[in-house]
Amino acid sequence: MKILKSLLVWVCFIPAAILNGGLREHVLVGAVGEKWALPLSGIILSACIFLITWFLLPRTVKALSAKDSLRIGICWVFLTIVFEFASGLAGGNTIKELLAAYNPLTGNLWLIVLVTTLLSPVIAGRVSGR
Repeated sequence: MKILKSLLVWVCFIPAAILNGGLREHVLVGAVGEKWALPLSGIILSACIFLITWFLLPRTVKALSAKDSLRIGICWVFLTIVFEFASGLAGGNTIKELLAAYNPLTGNLWLIVLVTTLLSPVIAGRVSGR
């Protein structure tokens, strides 16, 4: 039941990611250039995911153990990857294009976003004293 309740928090990541993409394309690229916009966007999205988790998870799911928090993080990463591939394929991207996001040498910090998604419930739990 705790994981199901935590999905309410995960759903909030979707509009944050969409807004972050818009910020990257319409503001960051013009301000810092294409080379730096993508990694900066990854850092911003990671921060947003942590803040959303920190504010909402303790209010949505009560009495989380460290094990529960890790399970939630694993579930969120799985859902994020499935969502990313489903929306990417529906948008006309190829598997090869989608897998390119997992190469940090391209400047894409998607792996950092996934690690943040995994660890945010655990860190937020510790910070909030659970």
